[in-house]
Amino acid sequence: MNLSYDYPVLGAFWTAMWIFLWVLWIILLFRIIGDIFRDDTLGGAAKTGWLVFVVVLPFLGVFVYVLARGKGMGGREVRHARARQQAFDDYIRETAGSGAGRGNEAEQLAKLSEIRSRGDITDAEFQRAKEKILH
Repeated sequence: MNLSYDYPVLGAFWTAMWIFLWVLWIILLFRIIGDIFRDDTLGGAAKTGWLVFVVVLPFLGVFVYVLARGKGMGGREVRHARARQQAFDDYIRETAGSGAGRGNEAEQLAKLSEIRSRGDITDAEFQRAKEKILH
């Protein structure tokens, strides 16, 4: 039972090559399907047509889609990534905004304390202003 004669190195190379190409094609198929749904310039009928073409005739559909609309795929992906990043940044700013408000309160209290220490306001005025800031 000598496997090296049954399956030579070149055969293993070609098998690995075909598996790599098959996985590459599957990834490209899913990216194209995602691009079809992401594209706002296509109407419902056009999206359906491309989707049916890509699913029914997968090899031909993928190659035709890349030739016909491949140039815009990168731009759509970049716009989608920027929109996701902007939404994430807005969420972080909004969430951190409540913490920044507390920092702002601390700054206001520090300024208020400084004003009181200079004698510009009385203790009663300081207490009223402090209550306004804290509530």
